[in-house]
Amino acid sequence: MAKGNEIAAWVGADGGMTDSEIVRVSGIEDADGDAAVFAVDRGALDAAVESGAGLILANAKLKDASSDDRIVWVRDARYAFSVVARGLAGKTHEAGVHPTAILGKDVVLGERTSIGPGVVLGDSVRIGRDCRLDARVTIYPGVVIGDEVTVQAGTVLGSAGFGYARSPETGEYVLFPQQGRLVIEDRVEIGANTTIDRGALGETRIGQGTKIDNLVHIGHNCVIGKNVVIAAQTGISGSSVVEDGAILGGQVGIGEHATVGEGVILGGGAGVLSGKKMHGKGEVFWGRPARPLKEYLRDLARLKRGGDRS
Repeated sequence: MAKGNEIAAWVGADGGMTDSEIVRVSGIEDADGDAAVFAVDRGALDAAVESGAGLILANAKLKDASSDDRIVWVRDARYAFSVVARGLAGKTHEAGVHPTAILGKDVVLGERTSIGPGVVLGDSVRIGRDCRLDARVTIYPGVVIGDEVTVQAGTVLGSAGFGYARSPETGEYVLFPQQGRLVIEDRVEIGANTTIDRGALGETRIGQGTKIDNLVHIGHNCVIGKNVVIAAQTGISGSSVVEDGAILGGQVGIGEHATVGEGVILGGGAGVLSGKKMHGKGEVFWGRPARPLKEYLRDLARLKRGGDRS
């Protein structure tokens, strides 16, 4: 629960002079006096003002459209709404280890961390404070997890990577040593049934603030930067790099030793060839193989023209 001026302070803004006590966030159509809503355009703002909402988070570019005392003017209302939702929710899990969890030797758990039912933690696992591991998460030995990390049900962290050496005489495959480690930095969130391999001889690292969806696979020795977003069913092959702020849509496939540069956006289903380097902050790439969106659309148009002639 918070008053309007308190919430304004959470998001670093002015306004919110309402005395209403805000206890939840809501869609505009379901808002009562105890709810905060958000508006990113004039139509949504008009609807919010007409609603019974106790607090309205609105983009500052709309400031001339209303002087309602309930409004908190912010740069990005959707982001501010998410911050407020988190603040109102407070602690969302109980700290402690569920009695069905299995902990190996020399496991270290930080303060206020929650270990759910059926979780398995291997020897020498290190987990920071305020983390939440949901049911049936498996953490292999030696994995290091920072603070405020969330891992949803069924995820496997630190398993052996898929790397083999092949005999030139017999064709036999022998597993290349997979003895490195996995490091998950602070405030990473990992969806359900995701798998992240440990390094082969070095380490796999997931950078601070990165958000990973369900059913994602990240191979051995990958380095994922800070504040990266990776959507469901994406697969990243070993020794690839995804730099800070990149966005990977659903079902993206990345070959080994590839680089996705800072701020690059890969559209759903995009494919990056092994060894390829994709650069251009804010540039959108699409298709298989992935290429700049304008080029991809031109190629589609050429294909359509060719099909029409036939």
